Amino acid sequence: MSFSEDLERYESEIELQLYQEYRAVLPMFRYVVETERRFYLSNEVKMEAKNENGRPYFEIELGDAWVWDMYRPARFVASVRVVTFKDVNVEELPEKEL
Repeated sequence: MSFSEDLERYESEIELQLYQEYRAVLPMFRYVVETERRFYLSNEVKMEAKNENGRPYFEIELGDAWVWDMYRPARFVASVRVVTFKDVNVEELPEKEL
């Protein structure tokens, strides 16, 4: 087997583990936040549209979050601050039935 096949298999296994973790933690969160670089689950979202020299951007603050990143050793974070000039999607998840 070649190195590139080994690497591809390794990345596929990590992605599967990440997806399984995502499915397990999803019920713990209220929001899904997508940026051009990352995917987050969060319980607190504050987003402000700002403008600098005629160029709009978004500043997003997340509290109690989980980050979709297969190379990150700790995906649970207390707070995250994101600044982006790209699109941002924030979706409130449906409330869980008690």
